[in-house]
Order: sequence, then C-alpha cells, then structure tokens
Amino acid sequence: MKYTEDAVGRARKVKLIIFDVDGVLTDGGIYVGENGELFKPFFARDGLGITLSHRAGLKTAIITGRSSKQVLLRAEALHIGEVYQGNLDKRAAYRDLRDKLGLRDEEIAYIGDDLVDLPLLVQVGFPAAVGDAMPDVKKHVCCIADLPGGHGAVREILEFILKAQGKWEELLAGFMKPADLKGLAQ
Repeated sequence: MKYTEDAVGRARKVKLIIFDVDGVLTDGGIYVGENGELFKPFFARDGLGITLSHRAGLKTAIITGRSSKQVLLRAEALHIGEVYQGNLDKRAAYRDLRDKLGLRDEEIAYIGDDLVDLPLLVQVGFPAAVGDAMPDVKKHVCCIADLPGGHGAVREILEFILKAQGKWEELLAGFMKPADLKGLAQ
C-alpha cells in the first residue's frame, strides 16, 4: 500500500466511509445477460471489512453513478444504510449525506477509481483509491491500495483506517470468540 506522510493522521479522524461501486466494490466490469439483466461481482473479503468497520463504530455509504438493484441488495446485506445511485455528478449526494449525518469533510473517507470520483476525492479528509485506479485519480489521494477494485482493495483501505484508529487488534481478537461472530456479513 502506498500512502502519504499525513495519511495516518487523516485516517484517525474518519467517521464515515463512502464507496463508489463500479471499479471499487466491483472489478469495474458490467456483465449483461442475454435478457439484459446485469451482474456485478462483489468480493466477500471487502464485505467482511465493511461489517468490521460497522462493528468499530464507523458509518458507511455508497454514492455511485449507475443505478442497479444489485447495489441495493449488496448494501442491504452489508447494512450500508445510505445509498445514492444514478449520481454521475456525486457532489449533491455527498453534500446531502454529509449534512444529514452532521459531519465535516475531514471526518469523511471516499474510495474511488475514476475521473467521476475526483470532485469528492479533493473534498474529503481521507481520499483513497484502489490499486488499478486511473493515474489522474491516484494523484489526488493520500492512500492507494495495492489490490485492484473488486479484489480486496476496499478491505485493504478499511484495515488501514481501523489500524490508524487503534481498533484493529480488538476486532481481530473477536474472531477467537465464536459468540462475537454473530451479525457479521461477507
């Protein structure tokens, strides 16, 4: 993972993590079936990272340019409460979400991969990118995962945030107690 000198300090302030979908929570492919149905491959380890973030007290949200039922289903399974779809210009959705939750920009992380993510990446306190993000996106973030989108990059970034906040070891210890595994989703 690549990160700037100030990335740990920025990560300590995070209370909300916002995800793009295509290219971040998925591999960026848009799979269309013969009847026009869409398929999106999500990665289980990213899902567990999201539920661990919730367990640590962090909030999560999705702001995505495309609209699909698959995103709603995945968000529901992972208990992501705030989902904004069909927002290619993500700024209005971001302002609505930030104001609704009463947060400041520096308390928000955003994980993106492409040019449509730039307006949020330059505004949030902890801008991050997946490993296969576009070069112009990587120039504007404080943290770049080694892994590509849809293949563990989200988990890698979430672990960075949780470790910076001193919450990772307690979460890890919880896996040694079977009763603590209730309510986790992948």
